[in-house]
Amino acid sequence: MSEVGGSKRRESISEERDNNNIKNTDDWLPITSSRNAKWYYSTFHNVTAMVGAGVLSLPYAMSQMGWYWGTFVLIVSWVVTLYTLWQMVEMHEMVPGKRFDRYHELGQEAFGEKLGLYIVVPQQLTVEVGVNILYMVTGGKSLEKIYKTACPDCRPLKTTYFIMMFGSVHFFLSHCPNFNSITFVSFLAAVTSLSYSTIGWGASVHKGISPDVTYGSRATTQTGKIFGAFQALGEVAFAYAGHNVVLEIQATMPSTPEKPCKKPMWKGVIAAYVVVAICYFPVAFIGYAAFGSSVEENVLISLEKPAWLIIFANACVVIHVIGSYQIFAMGVFDMVESYLVKARKFTPSTMLRFIVRTTYVAITLFLGMTFPFFGGLLSFFGGFAFAPTTYFLPCIMWLCIYKPKRFSLSWWTNW
Repeated sequence: MSEVGGSKRRESISEERDNNNIKNTDDWLPITSSRNAKWYYSTFHNVTAMVGAGVLSLPYAMSQMGWYWGTFVLIVSWVVTLYTLWQMVEMHEMVPGKRFDRYHELGQEAFGEKLGLYIVVPQQLTVEVGVNILYMVTGGKSLEKIYKTACPDCRPLKTTYFIMMFGSVHFFLSHCPNFNSITFVSFLAAVTSLSYSTIGWGASVHKGISPDVTYGSRATTQTGKIFGAFQALGEVAFAYAGHNVVLEIQATMPSTPEKPCKKPMWKGVIAAYVVVAICYFPVAFIGYAAFGSSVEENVLISLEKPAWLIIFANACVVIHVIGSYQIFAMGVFDMVESYLVKARKFTPSTMLRFIVRTTYVAITLFLGMTFPFFGGLLSFFGGFAFAPTTYFLPCIMWLCIYKPKRFSLSWWTNW
């Protein structure tokens, strides 16, 4: 009996030690190390995550779908993604005393310990790494546009040089320890996103409707129209891709049974979605109205004058994608550092963090320089990972976890 009692005590001590180690690790990891965020932090982070380079491609997406379907898809996407975002906010603390601080943790609760990882992690990484590579390219091309507009007679430089200039900033910013430490960067990014979106539709209004504008499909063949429509859907999915980091953002907020974090988080989400509507709809509709089916993939490229305004708008894009890069990279940092510390038993340290984050920035910079046409793959990534993690997975997880009665309102809504 004494041996059995001693064995139980040893198991209890071992379990307590493991729990303490996990707690200490969580206090070091970027997602869970700081839980003092205010409600408006979530507004900044969500706007920064969502309103990125995708907003400038919405007029182009409209030109692939036309007025009727383009308007329908944009409005329905806004409503549906607001609903799925609400679901994720609600599911963050659906188990009393437990918080699902990461997307894959919620997936494990819905689908099982292993299957949840297999379903969620590849898609989430595709989104986050894909966005980071794309923003390396977008930031570099915006710097190139500033250079060419400010000095049209200067010697032309390769796009890769500008991508290197943009990427160099992240070798410093990426070492901010956690989400709350980049709040000011997110604030600047949110303000500049509103600025360049306003410039996009305001300059289109000032330019007016082109004399030879047409609103038919860009494609001339039926096959081209079908592929164009799918490309447009992928670009719209990319524009609403903030769900991949929403649980991580909510994890930075304090929470008690009396004051759960879902209330301030939802308040911040509503404010963010108002900003999203202010940015998305005017840019999409006015930009398409002004340029029609000849609009460029980036509406700012369609605007050539006045030069100072184009320079300012592209500077705003650069500042915004700096913030967006950090928001999505923080999720990758957390995932890699968590794996190394919890699974591979590395000791949490400044050196480990320095190596992980510097290596990641270098990899995304290299891929951005190697594939400067990465934006052309946007529709593929939109269909492969952005749409499932934003539109579908939250509804599926809701059905798996809450198991609403068949043919109830919740059942029908999520199906």
